[in-house]
Amino acid sequence: MIDLHCHSTASDGRLRPGEVVARAAQAGVRRLALTDHDTTAGLAEARDVADRVDVRLIAGVEISVTWQKRTLHVVGLGFDADDPGLSAGLAELQQARDHRARAIAQKLSRLGLDDGYERACRLADGGQIARPHFARLLVEDGLCKDMNQAFKRYLRPGKPGHRSIQWAGLDDAIGWIHGAGGIAVLAHPFGYGFSAAWRRRAVAAFADAGGHALEICTGTTERSQEITAAAHAREHGLLGSVGSDFHAPEQFWLGLGRLRDLPSGVAPVWDDARLNV
Repeated sequence: MIDLHCHSTASDGRLRPGEVVARAAQAGVRRLALTDHDTTAGLAEARDVADRVDVRLIAGVEISVTWQKRTLHVVGLGFDADDPGLSAGLAELQQARDHRARAIAQKLSRLGLDDGYERACRLADGGQIARPHFARLLVEDGLCKDMNQAFKRYLRPGKPGHRSIQWAGLDDAIGWIHGAGGIAVLAHPFGYGFSAAWRRRAVAAFADAGGHALEICTGTTERSQEITAAAHAREHGLLGSVGSDFHAPEQFWLGLGRLRDLPSGVAPVWDDARLNV
């Protein structure tokens, strides 16, 4: 099995990088990409475990992009994690994330959440602070019954705890991945809440900017959506990718490796020579 999109405590996942790899191995995954948000900090630990459990680990990252005042996610695969250009770009995004976390904590303090930034830092345990950490604190303090309510009531755009952020440009993100020798994949095209017209525009813009592949099968897609995504990939000459977007064991519907095969007529990204070194 292959899974080219998952997360660890290096960003907003609940398991350490090595634990993600071990869990993937137990699920039968033999080729895995750890794709934490805007960071490669978990790759070294993940690789140490992968070498022991017969999993081929592919260097991965999920880069946050601002496009047409909307957010896209571009997954990078098979790159040199020490590339200076990629490292500098990710460092800028990490700084922006920290500024956002401080702003969110300040907003939530007015709504009754005390010491939000410091407590979120402890939850992150050395990784980046993300909105799920604040959601957990809102539940812990009894301000919300569960994390879903925390997002709906406080953390989504337009809600009192939301803080917008200017991410990387689409050309910049793809350029960083190219410069590091990797493959750029547009993540979960059905995961942005776009209309069909906006989804087609996003895929076209990604392809025009030099993107390589489209993530077609995910942990939440229906087969009809996968068939539509495959048609987008064929139209723009993109390879096809698969990824569960695993974050936490309690999200049982996002099991590592629990993915359908690519629809016919789409070349798999994992056959690209850059992922077979």
